[in-house]
Amino acid sequence: MRIAAAESCTAGLAADLLARTSGASAVFWGSFVCYTADAKKSMLGVGSETLAKYGLVSGECALAMVRGALDKSGVDAAFSITGLAGPDGDGSEVPVGTVWIAVALRGKTAEAVKYHFNSPRNELRLKAARAALEQILAKLEQEYR
Repeated sequence: MRIAAAESCTAGLAADLLARTSGASAVFWGSFVCYTADAKKSMLGVGSETLAKYGLVSGECALAMVRGALDKSGVDAAFSITGLAGPDGDGSEVPVGTVWIAVALRGKTAEAVKYHFNSPRNELRLKAARAALEQILAKLEQEYR
């Protein structure tokens, strides 16, 4: 079982948390850090239409990111994180603190969950990274127990 990540607002923090564990390379393939719309499009194949219709911080974007991570890496499982860490907004109607995390297992339906963290920027990023790791772990335990 190999896992990949696609991170936006956490900017590789979830990958860092995973890599802190000795032996992580046995399961962790790597992470796509896609901080901008262009990076999401070029690295993961997120469609311009998806971004225009739903925005960078949306369940649809998180799902497109996680599917792109699965496709590009060839792994068995992936997670994605996209959100608005603040302290300022991005001009959209999405409130600061909104984070979407998606998980996907190869051959299974991908799922996205919306979170709202009322925390300072870097605390929010850490909470989002931890939530993503908890979400993928729960999905793997559900599927493989």
